[in-house]
Amino acid sequence: MTLKKPVFALLPIVVFLVLYITSSVISGDFYKMPVPVSFLVASAVALTMNTRRKFNSRLETYLKGMGNSGIMMMCLIFLAAGVFASLAKSMGAIDATVALGVKMIPANILIAGIFLIGCFISLSVGTSLGTVVALTPVALGIAEQTGISAPLALGAVVGGAMFGDNLSFISDTTIAAARTQGCKMRDKFRVNFLIVLPAAIVSFVIYLFTTGSCDVSMVNTDIDHVWLKISPYLFVIVAALVGVNVFIVLFAGSVLAAVIGISIGSFGAWDMVDAIGSGIDGMSEIIIISMLVGGMVEVIRYNGGIDFIISLIGKKTKSKKGAEFSLALLTSIVNVFTANNTITILMVGPIAKDIAAEYGIKPRRSASILDTFSCFMQGLLPYGAQILAVIGLAGAAVTPFEVMQYLYYPYLMGGISMLAIAFGFPRLKD
Repeated sequence: MTLKKPVFALLPIVVFLVLYITSSVISGDFYKMPVPVSFLVASAVALTMNTRRKFNSRLETYLKGMGNSGIMMMCLIFLAAGVFASLAKSMGAIDATVALGVKMIPANILIAGIFLIGCFISLSVGTSLGTVVALTPVALGIAEQTGISAPLALGAVVGGAMFGDNLSFISDTTIAAARTQGCKMRDKFRVNFLIVLPAAIVSFVIYLFTTGSCDVSMVNTDIDHVWLKISPYLFVIVAALVGVNVFIVLFAGSVLAAVIGISIGSFGAWDMVDAIGSGIDGMSEIIIISMLVGGMVEVIRYNGGIDFIISLIGKKTKSKKGAEFSLALLTSIVNVFTANNTITILMVGPIAKDIAAEYGIKPRRSASILDTFSCFMQGLLPYGAQILAVIGLAGAAVTPFEVMQYLYYPYLMGGISMLAIAFGFPRLKD
């Protein structure tokens, strides 16, 4: 029993965006309003609609969306990823990765080296924000001692952080994109990797020619058990690439990090338990958001909102390529308003899946479009989480726009992603 005018079924999304943007503008802080609160209000609006149905029936539809097997699977993966990331960090894996990278990279290619270290850390830990927090102090210290431009160094940090956020098997954006589109993360990785690798290579070359001679002796590289500490990251990357089940990968990686941490004295048994708890707590918000979005989108679907969007895009779309560009545009627009990759993917994902099915777009392809264009838009937003994080850590030293002029990787990734749609690249066999 859909609404007489299905366009009104989209009202909950409008309510979320208006509430989120209005509160952000008034407060001057795009992270002042807790995202779960905005989605809770939008969900309440969704439940008040279509009064021709009894409230219990509407609530049942909402709960069905919350408990969708895809949503539950995604929540479990978020939990496992949080535990692994927390244990690895407590064990000293991030510090070891930074120290090893700085030690191995020649000083005359330092900015390119910072970008490379950021790529590896973000690919390993699955979070661009965590990479920014870990690497920004090092980049600022190097810039201060060597005379390198601080915005340039921070641009390299953010660019490297965005690389792994788009590819890592434990990244919430990768998990959300793959699960909402119903594809394996390995398949999504193959498509994404072939698209973003040229952007990463060109970015590396650009950064390569922006560093003069400098001294990096101030960076502490005297860390014990360096290779042992980064081994959980290496294990997760290799195991995921060869196709091991993601739960097994994350569970085994967590056990490996725990065993190493205890054996080398990085933490004791209770510290390990605390790290596991912190990892679970750190994923609580995104799990709650996933469930709220799942319920809200199911109500929107029942009321005819999804079919309305598909028909609207269908009128403007005449081909499979046009549908892919439509997905890219829809993802980009939503990301402008949410300033968050994962929330964007969770909101657009169910719609994208139906559009992809309508026009014969493979799930791995639609998942890649969602992930690449949400990350691309983050590089264009001066109020994006990654930009705000480096500005916050840098204090009054730099402004968002000073850093944004050096974000070569996100810009190149967006351009290459559009070319990939235009020319149907990459063409992979099933």
